[in-house]
Amino acid sequence: MNLLITLCARGGSKGIPGKNIRPVNGVPLIAYSIRHAQELAKKTGADIALSTDSDEIRSVTVQYGLKSDYVRPAELATDTAGKIPVLRHLLLHEEQRRGKRYDFLLDLDVTSPLRTIADLEQAMALLEQDPAALNLFSVSPARRHPAFNMVERGTDGYYHLCRHAADVIQSRQSAPPVYDMNASFYFYRRAFFDTERRSAVSERSLVYAMPHLCFDLDEPEDFDYFAYLLAHRKLPFME
Repeated sequence: MNLLITLCARGGSKGIPGKNIRPVNGVPLIAYSIRHAQELAKKTGADIALSTDSDEIRSVTVQYGLKSDYVRPAELATDTAGKIPVLRHLLLHEEQRRGKRYDFLLDLDVTSPLRTIADLEQAMALLEQDPAALNLFSVSPARRHPAFNMVERGTDGYYHLCRHAADVIQSRQSAPPVYDMNASFYFYRRAFFDTERRSAVSERSLVYAMPHLCFDLDEPEDFDYFAYLLAHRKLPFME
């Protein structure tokens, strides 16, 4: 099995400048995902690739054992560029450079590092067991259900439950489970990139439900919360 592990870290974040290399508990955020990539690569023989437009990010990753000469094209380094085209461009670059075709691509999201090697191995096994599945992504059980707890503005200007099937679902016990995409990792079969898909949610997607806390670091307070959890050893699976 040929596996490519990717880390994508754009340098021009406007929400939290420099967030991909922002120190958390004395360690640059991207280093947590580099460690996971290196551990899994050691067990599977996978290759690791970095997609960035930032020399500063590239210099930080070198300090943690990840060197890359690949430069993300400017058109894929904008605020509006989608993740799938970024991955496809890097995948084709690595296949040409290394002279091989990958069977799977695993993307580790730098801003959602609360994962374990066991998570990655179990998720990979799920995808391998279903040859028809195109991809798999990590999720967390949703704390709220759209049939009961979320509303949206209707065409009449009034607000209604998000799911129109809510009138059919009579109880929480009969409602199908729903999940939050926590953005931690995404597995793709090579065939996923043979067409111009733009979303990670395909017509044949699987999910891996995290058995532990996992969240994306989107806001400044998320970094503070993550640092607190690490400093007070509230995340034993990260040790």
